[in-house]
Amino acid sequence: MKTMNTNSVENYIHIIEINTTVDKVYHALTHEIPLWWTELFEGSSSEVGNLFTIRFGDQIHKTMRVKEVAANAKVVWLVEDSLIALPDLKNQTEWIGTTIVWEIEENKGISQIKLIHVGLNLAIECYEICSNGWMQFIGSLKKFLETGEGTPYKK
Repeated sequence: MKTMNTNSVENYIHIIEINTTVDKVYHALTHEIPLWWTELFEGSSSEVGNLFTIRFGDQIHKTMRVKEVAANAKVVWLVEDSLIALPDLKNQTEWIGTTIVWEIEENKGISQIKLIHVGLNLAIECYEICSNGWMQFIGSLKKFLETGEGTPYKK
């Protein structure tokens, strides 16, 4: 399986191929976030208008609203609230107003996931930390979809 990370001037883009079906990818993004991203999950992520919050301990949280869902093809979240309370970061709320887009395609039993984090770019202070975080949790999503067991953040 190949993975590709594109450092766009405008947006963070990561493309990964997974040996699974698009319906399983879609289900993982809309119903199974605690199994691959973080166990500290509140709310719902299955329908347009849903609000959910993910946490990584007491210092980091993100609250997102589901803006679009297209079965087995696309999921879009708008970050409405966020705090990344790390001492190295001066601007700890950079995710607010950014959009996370998941595009899903299937070709011969292989699913391609394209993650576009609109607003996360090289000019953002948390870019290195945040892009490394995406790499970690996209890896967990891939592992979850291929083996049934991801490596989410645990309480």
